[in-house]
Amino acid sequence: MFSAALLLMLAVGICADSMERPTAGCTFDEDSDSGLCEYRQGQEDDFDWQLIRTYNWPHPTTDLLPGSFMMVNASQHLGGQRAQLHLLPLSENDTHCIQFSYFLYSRDGHSPGALQVYIRVNGGSKGSAVWNISGSQGRQWHQVELAVSTFWPTEYQVIFEATVSDERQGYIALDDTVLLNYPCYKVPHFSRLGDVEVNAGQNASFQCVATGKVSETEPFLLERRNGVVLDTSLLSRLSHKRLMATFQVEAQRGEQDLYRCITLSPRGAAISNFGELIVRVPPTPIAPPQLLRAGPTYLIIQLNTNSIVGDGPVIRREIQYRASQSTWTETHIVGSLTYKVWHLEPDTEYQISVMLTRPGEGGTGAPGPPLVSRTKCAEPMRALRGLTATEIQPRQLALQWEPLGYNLTRCHTYSLSLCYRYSMPTGGSGGNNATVRECLSVDRNTSHFTLRDLPPFRAVHVRLALANPEGKKESREVTFQTEEDIPGGIAPESLTFTPLDDMIFLKWEEPVEPNGLITQYEISYQSIESSDPGINVPGPRRTVSKLRNETYHMFSGLHPGTTYLVSVRARTTKGFGQTALTEITTNISAPVFDYEDIPSPLSESESTITILLRPALGRGAPVSAYQVVVVEEEGRPCSLVEVLQVGPQKAQQGGPGKENLSWRTVALAPCVPASAAAAQSFALLYELLSRLKLGHSGLDVGELDLHPEH
Repeated sequence: MFSAALLLMLAVGICADSMERPTAGCTFDEDSDSGLCEYRQGQEDDFDWQLIRTYNWPHPTTDLLPGSFMMVNASQHLGGQRAQLHLLPLSENDTHCIQFSYFLYSRDGHSPGALQVYIRVNGGSKGSAVWNISGSQGRQWHQVELAVSTFWPTEYQVIFEATVSDERQGYIALDDTVLLNYPCYKVPHFSRLGDVEVNAGQNASFQCVATGKVSETEPFLLERRNGVVLDTSLLSRLSHKRLMATFQVEAQRGEQDLYRCITLSPRGAAISNFGELIVRVPPTPIAPPQLLRAGPTYLIIQLNTNSIVGDGPVIRREIQYRASQSTWTETHIVGSLTYKVWHLEPDTEYQISVMLTRPGEGGTGAPGPPLVSRTKCAEPMRALRGLTATEIQPRQLALQWEPLGYNLTRCHTYSLSLCYRYSMPTGGSGGNNATVRECLSVDRNTSHFTLRDLPPFRAVHVRLALANPEGKKESREVTFQTEEDIPGGIAPESLTFTPLDDMIFLKWEEPVEPNGLITQYEISYQSIESSDPGINVPGPRRTVSKLRNETYHMFSGLHPGTTYLVSVRARTTKGFGQTALTEITTNISAPVFDYEDIPSPLSESESTITILLRPALGRGAPVSAYQVVVVEEEGRPCSLVEVLQVGPQKAQQGGPGKENLSWRTVALAPCVPASAAAAQSFALLYELLSRLKLGHSGLDVGELDLHPEH
């Protein structure tokens, strides 16, 4: 491969009368100005172009037209091989036009290959072809115009590239490359393409304005410096000679690059300068905001935006916050470096981030690292309501109240206590009461509780206390009455009694724990032991009911000297309570006969009276002896009183408790002189005094007058 140079030089001074003449160019003829014509073969291709002068060929071919030109013979190379021809770099400061002629021909109509034109700017990559043609175009030369709108101080270079087709037949030729200092006629010129600055994530808009011979049917392209071409555009006709093509480029960080406008046709191509797409990254704070102070409903923060990533300048600051467990987000514009976030929920974790904004649409950066902070607890909103009893029993209360919620507690750390009080008698004689108070901790996830071990039939005063670290709210006291229960037992020591021989007076006190309203008392008694053998024990059980205000009873018709088992118990609407027991013994009484007059004598004589004595009533003790005393009727003492002691013996017949006495005849000496007895008839009336002697006391317990008759 050999290299040659082709240099297209511009004349610095251009006169008005030379407007139709090229300022630089190359016709490849022998007489062409060597100072204006310089070319360079490509170094990164497969072969070189050939300089052909047909008039020097000994055997010219009829496939080529006569003249001097650069040529590629497709038959001499492999399909796909390339040859590049570089022109001198240009740096123009006014409108100009590049013209060249090409020849693509194959005798049998086959394609010799393709011809592409590249515009390299400032020695960069060649990019994509700004114009191309392929296939056999006939045995003739065709003229093409290139309107390159690249100006000083930027320079550009035209590169011609021939590619051999797989058919490998025909010729590709290039001739008459000239630089004109006036606008192109066949193709339009682009106005200067300005730089576009946008924020990342936005669409950049490039507006390519073409002036001259323009048509909506010809394609408009936006080419990136690396050769990627965008062909989607919006065409707008500004005038009959002006057409604007608008391209939208999604401006991500990696899209920042140089772009240029291209329109092409068989007549040539128009190429604009490169405009830069500047993608600015919206700023984001590096560090989270700092917490200065926290309250129940606010957080005071310092924005802490001295260090950022992204591009400035920062024209607006905002804070974005949300509750950690919520999906909503709220944003506030901040005018200072400190800010107080209001109207927050107590004891709630919040995430607060700072957002910064730079100029331009989409200039707001992503939120910075969040500050995670929690507000303080607030005092409970109010006391709990709806304290009611769902079940009332004698010794327990089932209570319920409104469900607890955060709207009441205003804190996730709280406690619920159920406090109650009631009065109990102290048991003293003064009737004083002692107040029992207690507060119980209640599970925070429940709205019901059962109070147990309460006294029956008592007013229980209950209140609820809701507390958190910031305060406490107590509900109003609600009074509940427990139901009645069976009463407690009457204290045995409260039983007082006064025994007589056939009666007992009993008195008692109300139970210490009445457990309700006493409706009656029940007294039961039964003889269980007696000193009198005539009393059958145990005796029948008898029951007496007393009114609630009668705490005493007089037992009558009792047996003397007999022990009775007495029980007393109280009753409420729920039933009888425990029984208080005591044993009471009646007093022993003097024995008595069960008849008023002495029976008639069985027989009488001058000195004796025979009588039958029936047994006496022992009244609490057995009769140990009977004493019979005889006195004169008028009480005059007899000269002789003989006392007869007669021992009792059990009757063989008769009722229980009866005794039958054997009888004897006793001679009684008269209590009057014998002379008187002999002188007249008189009746002796004796008084028989019966004294019953108790075996264990020795007491005389009574007398009985006997009136014997004569």
